[in-house]
Amino acid sequence: MPKPTEIRLKKEPRVLVISFDDGSEFEYTFEYLRVHSPSAEVRGHGPGQETLQTGKDDVKVTRIDPIGHYAVRLVFDDGHDTGLYNWQYLYELGRDMASNWQHYLDRLQAAGYARQK
Repeated sequence: MPKPTEIRLKKEPRVLVISFDDGSEFEYTFEYLRVHSPSAEVRGHGPGQETLQTGKDDVKVTRIDPIGHYAVRLVFDDGHDTGLYNWQYLYELGRDMASNWQHYLDRLQAAGYARQK
């Protein structure tokens, strides 16, 4: 599994940029990272227990905490800080970004929510 070679936090335009040792680079919006947090609060404790995250259009990452040599904890300005984003999960989030984002938008629409932006 590829490992990050560089992690850059850009407060404007609110993206996290990660370069991996296989040459790939992904730009993750803060909203995308927040609504796909690997925390139990978002993902639940098993399939079908996910909680749809709404109102995260303007969320910001305020801090990145390294966790050993395998993950980071992202601290968001809405108080969320419990998800550990390991390298494999971050790589998969980047690789599958288009389909993940569309799935999220479809879930929002089905639930009757609209993004503010």
